[in-house]
Amino acid sequence: MEFREIEERGTVRRRWEDMDIDILVKIFHSLTVFELTSGIAHVCSTWRMAACDPFLWKTLDLSMLKSNYIKIPLEPYVYVHGHSDKTLTRFLKISLSLSRGNITSLFFHCNLYVSEYQLTYTAQRCPRLKRLVLPAWNRVEAVIIKAIDLWKDLESLTMPSIVNPPHLVQAIATNCRNFSELKIMGPFDIYFASSLVNYLPTLKVLSLRCSMLYKDTLIFILDNLCGLEVLNISHCLLIEVPPPPAPGRIVRQLDKTILEKASHLLYFITCMSDTCIMCQRTRNDEGLMRWYKYNEGLWKEDEVSSLAL
Repeated sequence: MEFREIEERGTVRRRWEDMDIDILVKIFHSLTVFELTSGIAHVCSTWRMAACDPFLWKTLDLSMLKSNYIKIPLEPYVYVHGHSDKTLTRFLKISLSLSRGNITSLFFHCNLYVSEYQLTYTAQRCPRLKRLVLPAWNRVEAVIIKAIDLWKDLESLTMPSIVNPPHLVQAIATNCRNFSELKIMGPFDIYFASSLVNYLPTLKVLSLRCSMLYKDTLIFILDNLCGLEVLNISHCLLIEVPPPPAPGRIVRQLDKTILEKASHLLYFITCMSDTCIMCQRTRNDEGLMRWYKYNEGLWKEDEVSSLAL
């Protein structure tokens, strides 16, 4: 690395703007998004040019950024501490300015609250997005449907359970021609399953790990989601509902019928062991994982490598 040397009063000074941009980009690549947005782009024009290099902005990983909030009974159903909200807005504005529309993967923390404004602002500035991991906050449906219109290249989505899935699933089917991977963090019912069958029959990968799942819904997916290649139901709370008045019961072992129906899949990933810690946690949380109780980062795991963080 060479710098232009300036002799001044017997001393040699090197100018920051004369550093090689390619070397700067390699150095900046080792920084976290929080370090990259801390002000290095303001050092000089060369550093800003390096900080905007597309190589640095393929992924915007905010999975370490959590919100300090409490749920409330009235809209917007959550109160977010002002500092948390301002911090997220700051990171989004700086990151999306530096990225110049080059982000293809965007990861939010499962316990991060993202407002409609923040999500809309992000969608407008990430037109090339291919993979999205949403927070486990289930009141994002309306704004996500609008955002889907902008994400024509979206291929993979990790999302919470939502009240009215058909509208979102239909929007994905209409706008995202290469969509192939879906992970649901939360209970998965026949209503959601029917939406996938009706609008995304060519879905290739589906992960429902650590969720509550009814046996009838699982059979419905295996019978009707014809394009499915990979199904992950590891650590699910699988419930069988027999005819009334018999109560529902937890299924602890898959029967021959389900295994036969799943035989056409390339990978059918399961774990229902009483000795498995994750299976125990799903049962204790009644199929709605309270990730905040466990080790930080545990929510990022998935037996399907392309869905893990």
